[in-house]
Amino acid sequence: MTIHLHTQSDLEDAIDRLLKQDRRLKPILEIAGMPSLRRREPGFVGLAHIVCGQQLSTASAAAIWGRLTAAFDPFHHETLRSARADRLGRLGLSAAKIKTLKHIARELADERLNLDVLAEEDADAAHHTLTALPGIGPWTADVYLLFCLGHGDAWPAGDLAVQEAMKIGLGLKERPGEKQMAPLAEPWRPLRGAAAHLWWSYYRAVKKREGVIAGKTEANNLSNNVVVAKRTSTKAKIPARKQPGSST
Repeated sequence: MTIHLHTQSDLEDAIDRLLKQDRRLKPILEIAGMPSLRRREPGFVGLAHIVCGQQLSTASAAAIWGRLTAAFDPFHHETLRSARADRLGRLGLSAAKIKTLKHIARELADERLNLDVLAEEDADAAHHTLTALPGIGPWTADVYLLFCLGHGDAWPAGDLAVQEAMKIGLGLKERPGEKQMAPLAEPWRPLRGAAAHLWWSYYRAVKKREGVIAGKTEANNLSNNVVVAKRTSTKAKIPARKQPGSST
């Protein structure tokens, strides 16, 4: 059964369980303190928001997102699907991001993709579904699963801040790469998402002790932008991803 991190209480319960699963995390929590749950918008809005901010500074991403949501209100995949590419470009989106957003919008409109179902899927399967979409890399997929869907087992193996935190906290000789991160996180299943929150908090605490401003890392850019997600009504369940021509 998939565990979800929808509330601060959910996260705290998950951290408590993690400490029982792996006692190495106790000193990590003592330094980090209990992490605060952060959420972003679910659905197409949340995924589009992350895509728009890829490889941009916090300020630039916020400016583009502000123009985009002001131009398309309400912001919906059908609206983006029919929007002219040149108009989207004038709002600040690159050609690659326009292609990504339009592809996702078409998949949603044609019911070949259902983002809501990903919250209930195995984290690795959900990750694969998202990264199969053009323009969606591993970090974007994991951020969406963690912060938009509250998936309790999503694991951002490629996040540099989490990697560095684990190097320090676990006493590793060097920062683990993405391939090494997967086996290191196995003891924390099915709560790897909660572990990621803890490691982000630990990273910030350690860097604060060292007097380092870590605001330029991906983790902190994310931290500066996340907002509490509004609860949305549950939609009819269809498979997360269907092949063209499927009748189900």
